[in-house]
Amino acid sequence: MRKVVVAGVGMHPCGIWPDKERSEIALTAIINALEDSQVPFKDIQKVYCSHVLEGASIAQIICQKIGLIGVPMINMENACTSGSTAMGEAYFAIATGQYDVALVIGVEQMSNMGVLGGVADTKSLDSLLGMNIMPALYAMNANEHMHKYGTTREQLALVAVKNKKNGTINPYAHIRKEFTLEEVLGSRRIVDPITLLMCCPNSDGGAAAILCAEDVLSKYNSKPKVYMAGTALRTYAYGENSNDLNRRAAKDAYEMAGVDPKDVDVAEVHDAFTIGEIMHYETLGFCPLGEGGRFLEEGHTQITGDIAVNPSGGLQSRGHPLGMTGVAQACEVVWQLRQEAKGRQVNNPKVGLCHTQGAGGVACVNIFTL
Repeated sequence: MRKVVVAGVGMHPCGIWPDKERSEIALTAIINALEDSQVPFKDIQKVYCSHVLEGASIAQIICQKIGLIGVPMINMENACTSGSTAMGEAYFAIATGQYDVALVIGVEQMSNMGVLGGVADTKSLDSLLGMNIMPALYAMNANEHMHKYGTTREQLALVAVKNKKNGTINPYAHIRKEFTLEEVLGSRRIVDPITLLMCCPNSDGGAAAILCAEDVLSKYNSKPKVYMAGTALRTYAYGENSNDLNRRAAKDAYEMAGVDPKDVDVAEVHDAFTIGEIMHYETLGFCPLGEGGRFLEEGHTQITGDIAVNPSGGLQSRGHPLGMTGVAQACEVVWQLRQEAKGRQVNNPKVGLCHTQGAGGVACVNIFTL
């Protein structure tokens, strides 16, 4: 297997962009990634475009604006892990020698949508009871975690406080405003114990990454080499729960990259609702099961902590355009490892982790190293 590096990354800011076409949003991210990598578009040998709700042939629609060059284009939908999945597929295409250079695009327009549902038939019991919506599913996780481990509402709110503060120093974030603990707890109740400010916003946005084989990078730039060292995409096995699934994906990614949880300096994790981040501290191995709330409260996951989690502001602040998220996470980790995350730079990171979890029981962990 060949070593794979991230040659360049680029983003379009998240927000509400009703006057912009999705292809325009994606094109901005692509151009930024091409400029960052110095890779000519004609050198791209394969294109992966991740999205969830953007319809047929979105990669082709986007690339028409920059020039169709006859290469394979794959449109990928895998719920909230779509972008992470596309990154992994691009990795394997290059690592196995099929291609030298690949472009990964993640794009979604979410600002005109309401509450998203989970994965179930429309006549399933959960759907008929109104339980098959994402806030309700996460609220049940929160109540179980609180009951089992003593996690508090204040700890749930502290995730939002931390990540929204981080978002104020990320120019690509949708929400760039700090909130106090009291404001988060006092915001409108969505599904007990989740309040409005514990939920990610519906956002529009796009991100792009260019991956290439290590031995061709020197043709394009001399930036610090950021390796994509591990990737694991896993779905539920019968009888598993969310914790089992995420632990398994993380374990396999760590083994592939040759690192341990204690080696991770910076992580972008799936925090669509704040309980998610607390649970993922545990499933990714950053702290023991049941201690995620305390781990957060003690400051370990601040930008200046033992492991900086969501220095970008995460989904809570940057936003969660579904197909973009996994690619946007990779952008942030690459900037961090290259010491380019102005204002939110983690101190001398060497290993970065990206994690997403999607409806239907799918989780993806990608690991990047210097």
